[in-house]
Amino acid sequence: MSENKSDKKKQLIKNIPFSTPTNLIDLVDYKEGSVISRTLSAKSHVNITLFAFDKGEEISAHTSPGDAMVQVLDGEAVINIDGEKITAITGQVVVMPANVPHSVSASTRFKMLLTVVKQPAGIGGL
Repeated sequence: MSENKSDKKKQLIKNIPFSTPTNLIDLVDYKEGSVISRTLSAKSHVNITLFAFDKGEEISAHTSPGDAMVQVLDGEAVINIDGEKITAITGQVVVMPANVPHSVSASTRFKMLLTVVKQPAGIGGL
């Protein structure tokens, strides 16, 4: 299926093949001493990002305006949510609530899909 420039402007998801079975885990590679990311969607109400962490790497404590769901695709991570350390392994998900400090540390090399869902602008109480 071919795409023209106007089709690309309408896409809500990027940096991943359309209409093709794709292994998420293969879309981001490990790099020694680094955290590598690949943004799949960055909109006002949702962000979807793939990450690959080398062992010992981390994203330090911060907050997010939306609920953030980590899906571990490979390896093991320690997720600290407001001081509570949670170990998550391949196949597991952990949801970090909005506006609560959290961090993610790689116990082993690990890959995750992060989905952050925020309140749509102009809509309250949902």
